[in-house]
Amino acid sequence: MKMESKDIFFDIAKHSLNKENEELCGDNVEIFKSKNRLTIVLADGLGSGVKANILSTLTTKIAGTMLQKGSSIEETIHTVMNTLPVCNIRKIAYSTLAIIDINKSKEATIIQYDNPPIFYKRNGCILDLPYKKMIFGDKIVKFSKIDVKLGDTMTLVSDGVIHAGIGRILNHGWEWSHVSDYLKKQNIKNSETYNRRLIDACSNLYAGSPGDDATSVTLKIRKPEITNIFTGPPENPKKDSQVVNKFLSQEGKKIICGGTAANIFSRETGKGITTSFDYIDPEVPPIGKMENVDLVTEGILTLKKLLTKFESYSKSIEEVSFDKKDGATLLMKILLEESTHVNMWFGRAVNPAHQNPDLPVDLSIKLNIVGRICNVLKSLGKTVNIIYI
Repeated sequence: MKMESKDIFFDIAKHSLNKENEELCGDNVEIFKSKNRLTIVLADGLGSGVKANILSTLTTKIAGTMLQKGSSIEETIHTVMNTLPVCNIRKIAYSTLAIIDINKSKEATIIQYDNPPIFYKRNGCILDLPYKKMIFGDKIVKFSKIDVKLGDTMTLVSDGVIHAGIGRILNHGWEWSHVSDYLKKQNIKNSETYNRRLIDACSNLYAGSPGDDATSVTLKIRKPEITNIFTGPPENPKKDSQVVNKFLSQEGKKIICGGTAANIFSRETGKGITTSFDYIDPEVPPIGKMENVDLVTEGILTLKKLLTKFESYSKSIEEVSFDKKDGATLLMKILLEESTHVNMWFGRAVNPAHQNPDLPVDLSIKLNIVGRICNVLKSLGKTVNIIYI
């Protein structure tokens, strides 16, 4: 039995802010996936900088690896606690620890040691999870168990999140209850935007100069959503009909990128293409419509603009607006917010539309652009499959 199936998908995102003037983050997140288990580990190293980074990385690697290799929760925690040194001055461990461990029965074990309590959101409410205490030496570790459900959202944070704004905008920091209220209002489908908004809010409270490392990792239990993108004519024109029929029979959304590809679909299906003449964005050609297809866009120019938008998004979600209805924006919205799986159908034939010497030379690097888009999607936690046709 696989962890992810046709009924469930683990949508995970993680983001961090480094303490001001520090090149390395003192927090660390590791995500371990196998057929029978998902383990997410967040550790917050004492202090900041290189030392904190090394200790938090050591913590996440030990805990995650041991759990994935079949060690018990008790054995794993005992090993971590006895491996980490204790600060001689403060008499506390050099790293906090938070773990989400989900087995093949979809039961989550949540382990928390000296970190802010988990934000477990279900049906718009943050649950107050019951927990048991276990003593390891003089250290208290909290354990919770819960069966995960479709729509659940779990967020682990380091101290830097709930301390955001302390001594500046807020007297006592953001505080756990304030973060809880903030997350309850976030009706966002995908974990990437949900988690990024939380970290961006922290950055704003720190006025762009974080007084501590701040890290957040979010897991959303989602229903799988598939998007199929067809771009470029198939290598063998004799297989056009076969490829078109196979593509249209796929589960999920169907998008065609490219005028030549759209004309092939129109010819093989007998369905007409209605093209808009509205240039919503002067840099993006107009979109089209076709029966049984969710979106029709121009090819290389739209994909190149899509890549530019993803690069802007990676810097700040505030720089990207989904209000526009141009092809690149509509495509990005579908891929980012409405897709967990993306199948890229890439036609390897030389497109006759690209042989015009008056067209930009970079039209010949379509494969490179598509590859970079796929890499971005993978970095955002999407399951990506490239199908060469």
